[in-house]
Amino acid sequence: MIKYSLICKDCDLIFESWFASSGEYEKLKKKKLLNCHKCESFNIDKNLMAPSLINKKQDFKINKDLKKYEKIKKTISEYQKFIKNNFEYVGDNFAYEARSIHYNEKKKKKGIYGTASKNDLKELKEEGIDAQIIPWVEDNKN
Repeated sequence: MIKYSLICKDCDLIFESWFASSGEYEKLKKKKLLNCHKCESFNIDKNLMAPSLINKKQDFKINKDLKKYEKIKKTISEYQKFIKNNFEYVGDNFAYEARSIHYNEKKKKKGIYGTASKNDLKELKEEGIDAQIIPWVEDNKN
């Protein structure tokens, strides 16, 4: 993949776009498939670009951000472990099971967790059924 800075020769808009290769850019330009999203002109050319260099300050920020991400991921994993150990997994039947508990006062020994669409969650909320969304991180450790 390669990223080019492009310029519209008609309206002077500068924008970036990704291409599979430099050859792919040339093919698309020749076939007039590159156009300006502001004025719709096909008069597009590469713009001057400076190489992206990473200095020590940026490298430190990247490492700091990575550590922050790993800490957040660890916290989410701990929540997931707690949920798996203390709640019953109902899979795609979450909305149905939540309604069964709410309307039939069906008591469960454990709370439930599973998956639901945004629309299902919206409907549950409108019905006065409390459901929460939490981020779920797949465990790729095998």
